[in-house]
Amino acid sequence: MSLFTIYLIIINIITFTVFAIDKFAAIKHRRRIRVATLFGLSILGGSIGGLISMYLFRHKTRKKYFTIGIPMIIVIQILLWILFWR
Repeated sequence: MSLFTIYLIIINIITFTVFAIDKFAAIKHRRRIRVATLFGLSILGGSIGGLISMYLFRHKTRKKYFTIGIPMIIVIQILLWILFWR
């Protein structure tokens, strides 16, 4: 297993967890995680984990910038992977 694959697994687990923490903070009316942090983790490679967490916990699914933004990040990441690491 390559170092890059390990990185992607770890960043996706982290992103999944951070989205879940934000969901439960929202339920309990506690301090939330910034949108920029959620998107930043997704851009850094955790977009799949973020998308899974969004739909598993029904979090941010009413926000167009998430329902469109996270899948767009995934598509861009796939295209970049095809272009540079094929």
